[in-house]
Parts: sequence; structure tokens; C-alpha cells
Amino acid sequence: LRMPRALAGLVVGIALGVSGAITQSVARNPLASPDILGITAGAGAVAVFLVTATGGTAAAVTGSVGLPAAALLGGLGTGLLVYFLAWRRGVDGFRLILIGISVTAVMQAITTWLLVSADIRDVARAQVWLVGSLDNRSWDEVRVAFWATLVLLAVVAAVAFPFKPMHLGDDVAAGLGVRFGRVRAVLLLCAVLLAAVGVSAAGPVPFVALVAPQVAMRLARWPTPPLIASGMVGALLLIGSDLIARAALPIGLPVGVVTAVIGGPFLVYLLVRANLR
Repeated sequence: LRMPRALAGLVVGIALGVSGAITQSVARNPLASPDILGITAGAGAVAVFLVTATGGTAAAVTGSVGLPAAALLGGLGTGLLVYFLAWRRGVDGFRLILIGISVTAVMQAITTWLLVSADIRDVARAQVWLVGSLDNRSWDEVRVAFWATLVLLAVVAAVAFPFKPMHLGDDVAAGLGVRFGRVRAVLLLCAVLLAAVGVSAAGPVPFVALVAPQVAMRLARWPTPPLIASGMVGALLLIGSDLIARAALPIGLPVGVVTAVIGGPFLVYLLVRANLR
């Protein structure tokens, strides 16, 4: 009974953790994550549109295929939009974050408008998904998320070695023969797809992709977010948060509530640390 839920938390946590590690490494900024770059907001906006636009047939659409597929396409489309808007003979980390914040605000405004103008029953269904939850996961959802994550991780592993010199700067990477533009584009596309897969399987669970790479970097004492450790920390964070939400609290809560309580103060800590620097 609990196995699909636990495996969904494991797969989604790994996908979000690796996605956050890639975006933070490419942008060279600890604040860069799918939450801030608009990927989760775009997935949520498209999924809410699908739920609210179908009226009385929303329950049929939000099955094991319709809603995850819509969230996946929404996250992918938003991620590509942010990347193309940020491209100016390369991708600058600061510009990428600013455009991501702007796109996130637009997608959240669209989501709010859809919720305000929709039927109250459809709003209730959409709100449950928007918080982020592992409740009632099916084996079909777990299989799709597992195989998609496995394929994307294989692509990331194939291009991870040329990515290492890029931490020293584009000039050094170019001097070592690394085609950093192509490598960066492939990794960012994989990060977007990993985040979209995670959101499609569990909803827009907040702050996992932001917190996991930073915690893994400190535990491993590594100068940049390590990919494997970030995935493991993301899985532990999501499964532990789901255990707290399900068993340790007086009432059952969606896992997104617990991750928000953990991730919110951590985001403030990162902002204060950046300002002090």
C-alpha cells in the first residue's frame, strides 16, 4: 500500500535534487532552482488550466495520464522560454534568475486568475495538487517517472565530465577544448525535464530543488553542488518530509507544506549570506 508512495518520493526527490544542482552550477548562483526559474510555476499553471477548463469532467482528466502530461509539457515549455529569453551570446546566471523570477510571477498570476474564475469544486481539486502531495500515487505514475528520470540521468552522466572545467570559467573551459555552449544547453534541458518529471509526478513540491544541492555541497565539502549527493539528499528530504506529514503530525498534511516550512527559512539564510558577502 505504501510502496508506490515511497518510490514516488524517492524518484521525485532524486529528480528535483539533480535538477537543482545542475541549475545552480550552470548559473553559479545558489538561488537558481526550478522553483525560482519558473519551471514549477509553469507546470502548475498549465495543470490548473486543464483542471479548471474542463468543468464537470475535471475528475476524468486529472487521472494518471492527463494531469501529469499537462504538467510535464507546461514545465518544459516554461523552461525553454526562460532559457531563450536569457540567451544573449551565452547564458548569464544573474540574467537567468531575473528572467526566471519574472516568468514565475506571470505564471503565478495566471494560476491565481484561473482559480478565482473557476468553479469552487475544480478549485479544490487544483489546490490539492498545487501544494504538492504524494497521496494516492499509482504504479503507472511511478513507472513513468522512474524510466523518464533514469534516461535523463544517463544523459546527464554522459555530459557531466566535460561540464567539470566550466566551474573554472568559460575561458578556461574553452582553452581545454570544451564546447561549453552545447554542454550547458544539454544540461539545462535535462534539468528542466527532470524538474518537469518531478512536478508531473507529485505536483510543484517547493524548495526541494533549492535546499538539496546546498545541503549536499556542505555535507560533501565540495565547492560546487555534487550531482549524485544532491539527488540522494533530495530523496531523503522528500521522503522524510512525507513521513513527517503523514505520521508525525496530528493531522495528515501534503508533503509540500512540510518542505515549505523547511525550505523557507533556508532561502532566507541564503539571501542573508549572499548580502553579507
